[in-house]
Amino acid sequence: MKEKINLKDLSEQDLKNQLADESMRLKKLQFSHTISPVENPMILRGVRRTIARIKTELRKRELGF
Repeated sequence: MKEKINLKDLSEQDLKNQLADESMRLKKLQFSHTISPVENPMILRGVRRTIARIKTELRKRELGF
């Protein structure tokens, strides 16, 4: 399991890179899950939540919070 990264410490570009990586990871997991079910489907939920956290942090910075 990956160690938890504090999103507030990352730069905006790092967040965008992280978002792209996690989005690609989610697509690969969804594709492999469609072909044959993954061993632990909760992984999909975790990746989706990570993407949501990253998007939330980017939006907060955009609004100036």
